[in-house]
Order: sequence, then structure tokens, then C-alpha cells
Amino acid sequence: MGSISGPITEFCLDLYNKLNRNAEGANIIFSPMSISAALALVHLGAKNNTAAQIENVLHVRKAAGRTRSGSGLKTASPEMEPEINQARQTLSQCNKDGDLNHKAFQALLLQLQNLGERYVLTLANNLFIQEGFELHQQFLTCSKELYGAMLQAVDFHGAVEAARTKINTWVESETQGKIKELFAPGVIDAHALLVLVNVIYFKASWEHKFEEQKTVQRDFKLNQNEKKPVQMMYQKGMFKLGYIEEMGAQVLELPYAQKSLSMIILLPGDMAAGSTTGLEQIESTMTHENLMLWASSEYLYETRVELYLPRFKLEGTFNLNEVLQEMGMTDIFSESKADLSAMSFAKTLTLSNVVHKAYVEVNEEGTVAAAGTGAVIVRRSLPLTEVFMADHPFLFFIRHNPTNTILFFGKFCSP
Repeated sequence: MGSISGPITEFCLDLYNKLNRNAEGANIIFSPMSISAALALVHLGAKNNTAAQIENVLHVRKAAGRTRSGSGLKTASPEMEPEINQARQTLSQCNKDGDLNHKAFQALLLQLQNLGERYVLTLANNLFIQEGFELHQQFLTCSKELYGAMLQAVDFHGAVEAARTKINTWVESETQGKIKELFAPGVIDAHALLVLVNVIYFKASWEHKFEEQKTVQRDFKLNQNEKKPVQMMYQKGMFKLGYIEEMGAQVLELPYAQKSLSMIILLPGDMAAGSTTGLEQIESTMTHENLMLWASSEYLYETRVELYLPRFKLEGTFNLNEVLQEMGMTDIFSESKADLSAMSFAKTLTLSNVVHKAYVEVNEEGTVAAAGTGAVIVRRSLPLTEVFMADHPFLFFIRHNPTNTILFFGKFCSP
């Protein structure tokens, strides 16, 4: 399933760079895997140039050669065999031309739904369409079978407020009440035709929990001049740690229960002169190759670490229309160019809104989440205990270890 994790990471970095342009001093959290799956769902209904643009944005065109051979369906556990056989039957009907490998996405989603009882991961995609648009049965079947999406007809034109309430209620129930009021009044207007809603909710315990009595208030340096108090968690134990020499940055892997998932933290060295937060250097060299290298098992070594990590809660809500158009997905939003003829007979169907919300909470128990140059890492001659003090802005991502897929990516710089 490396076939799909690479494109998801490429898409993740593109999206982070776009969202980060106007986010100085602001936290960011989103789920590249979740958004990729949502766009793949839309791709099922797209044809010609509209489909090709989605493939380009998702970085699957160049991956197509290696994607076709390995679907990833074989990597799952034996108890999932009945589901996978069902999936294979569906795929014969739902495979379509183009470079996007829907079966790789489906296999990944199947694995993420079977993480075990110490995890909760709810990934929900839904398309809300204006009443009166007749949809192809094949599209309805495939979107449900591959992506678990249930299309719902609403009346944006005649009852936009009722439509908004219906969508918000669905989101709140899917995320166990964590994500409320996804659409504020006025965000959806009466001209809407098709709204893609994508939410993700995640809850897991750490492999080694922090003891609550060791959490104390400490200063978090927002930049070179400002500080803010945070609740700083503490534990001492064996963790995988790496060091990026050129930047003086540390990389720490913090595993969740059974090590199926991990949080990887990229912590800049002390803030460099002229740098506001120390993050710029990491961000400017953060390529797909570097990110994989920095977090790889070859470069992280197990050592005793004194770990200080703030308790935090982040929520990110993004309307992705503008960003996706900047990334090259233009036709689908244009009435004269959109080709959604694999979804509906209607010639006038365009995508009105793409909305994503992710929620992440990090505490002593674990995490609740709903939503260039080759840097060389060297093994230093180490003191007996390393200190990892996350008391200034850092980047983090949550990775599904068996497939190396980034589920969440974020920046924490403002408690």
C-alpha cells in the first residue's frame, strides 16, 4: 500500500504549504488522508479533464505505474478476508479509466476501520446534492461500497437553512458530538448544487501514558519575545529519537497503543536569529523524501528521553474550494467546464463546496482527533538521557505505521 501513501504525503505537503501562507502564529490541523479519500470519491463521478485534474492534485498520475500492480488488499489480516472478497467483486464494477487507484484507497480505509479496540477512527464522507438531480445507480453503488459515502438529497434552493441543519446534524452524529456546527449560517447559499463534506474523528491511548500528577504549568515560547503558560506533560522513558544536524532539530516518535499508529514530532532547535519560531527551516526543506527519511526507523534510535509535551486541543475547519483551484482543480467548480457525467445525467452539475474539519486533542491518556536538499540525520554520541522539550512551536503528524500513511498533519505554535 505504499502505492497510495506516497501520493497522500505529496498532497499533504502541497496543502500544508498553501494553508500555512496566511497562518503565521496560527495553529493548523488537517487530515491529508481523509481529504484525499474525499476527492477520490468525487473522482468516481468525474470524467475527462475534470478527472485528470483531480488525479494531478492527488499526485496519483505519476504513481499510476506502480499503483496498478499492488492494490494493498493482500496486506490485511485473515479475519478481513470476507470483506476483501466483497471488495474485489465491487471493484470489477467500479474500476474506471484513469490513474486513480480506487482499490488502494478502499484497502487503506478497510485497514483503518480495523485498528483494534483501543482505537476509535471515524472517517465520514458525504455528498449532499440539490434535489432533482438524477444520479447514476453505478455511482451511488460504488461510492457507498468503496468510500462508505451515502449521498443525500437536500433542497438548497428552497430550504437552505434546513439543508444546513441536516448536514450539521449528520456531522455531529458521525463524530460523536466533537464537531458541531460545521457550516455556520450563510456559508451555504441557495445556489449550491453539490457539497462534499469530509470529517475525521480519532481517539487513541498512548503506548506509555503520561502521569497526570507530573503535568505542571510551564512557559511556551510563542516566538523570541512572547511566552504563554501551558500545561506541560512529562514522562521519562525509552523513545525513538532522531537529530537533523543541519537544523539542530529533533524528531521524536511517540507510539499509540500496540504501535499501530504513532505521533511524530518535528521540534526545531532553539529559535535561530531572524527566525520568528524556528519552524521556517524545517518547512523550507520538508519534501516527501525528507519527511520519510526524518521519521524512518533507520534514522530514529531508541534512547532514554525526558519528554516534555504540552497538552493541547486543535480544531481546523477549511473550505478548500480556493486552495484546490490554486492546486489545479479548476474545471469541477466551473459551470462551463465541469464534467461530472459519471455521477449524473445533468450537464450543469458543478461542485459548490469542499469542507474539511479535523479535531485533535493531546493529553496524558493519548490523543483524540477528529479531522529540497537531502537532510542527513546523524547519530550523535549521546548522553545517557536526552531531553525533548517541546516548549516552542513544532510540527507533528500522526502516521499509520503498517502503511506509512499520514492521517493528520499539524502545526502547534499558539496555545
